[in-house]
Amino acid sequence: MRIVFMGTPEFAVPVLEQLVQDGHEIAAVYCQPPRPAGRGKKARQSPVQIRAEALALPVRHPENFRAQDTVDAFTALRADVAVVVAYGLILPQALLDAPARGCLNIHASLLPRWRGAAPIQRAIMAGDTKTGVCVMQMEAGLDTGPVLLRRETPILPRDTMATLHDRLTQLGAEAISEALVQLDHLTPVPQPNDGVITAAKIDKAEARIDWTVPARDIDRKIRGLSPFPGAWCMIGDARAKLLDSCLAEGRGAPGEIIGDGLLVACGSAAIRIHRLQLAGRGALEAAVFLHGTPLRVGDKLG
Repeated sequence: MRIVFMGTPEFAVPVLEQLVQDGHEIAAVYCQPPRPAGRGKKARQSPVQIRAEALALPVRHPENFRAQDTVDAFTALRADVAVVVAYGLILPQALLDAPARGCLNIHASLLPRWRGAAPIQRAIMAGDTKTGVCVMQMEAGLDTGPVLLRRETPILPRDTMATLHDRLTQLGAEAISEALVQLDHLTPVPQPNDGVITAAKIDKAEARIDWTVPARDIDRKIRGLSPFPGAWCMIGDARAKLLDSCLAEGRGAPGEIIGDGLLVACGSAAIRIHRLQLAGRGALEAAVFLHGTPLRVGDKLG
């Protein structure tokens, strides 16, 4: 097929690679424009743009689709289908209607659960035992289109956002490959009205750990937000991201260190912190971190 690919982050890269490997003609790759990043605030290309250029594919990165000439340029590609993966821009109806077979979106949840911006993080934070990907036909609503194909995967007890992200990325690439082969034979299934949950974007304030809540919820937050944006707390005057943890036995005042190896009391039970990162420094295993930042039983995390 002649395909327009639309995606921006690392999650979308394996899908683009799969489409190329499957022999589809990529008419153009759309991604978000380079953005200032890092300490120097230099414009940084997205992972999709970097990979697309390495594959010698034409790249476009409009700021939006409000200008008619931008819409016309998309329509002029005469694509059979557009494949959209975490692109980051809302597509107007004119774009949704332009490809002959419409626009297909790969969404990292089992719709209608976790529509929206942060489905992987929200699934782990909520304690879901399974998730997956859906290939759906796009329409004007946010992740509301009928589903053509879905694939499931369990959420493992020690999964982080990073490990689940990588698994879903590969699952999404396999799913769109299969969906395009079977496109003439797949029946779009409307999403049910029951079970709709929105995966709202993670707010920085929300990422701060409240040590008064149960250990189970804190552990899910740490793993669900690792490595980005990172659940965080204060260690003395320093802000620290907590990147890996597990549930543990123990009691004490919320936030109190109650045992060796960063065993921390919560509102109920405790967690053991395995990996963390002070602001402006690299991530460290807890044992290495404690060599440079002595913490004793009885000290409290904020």
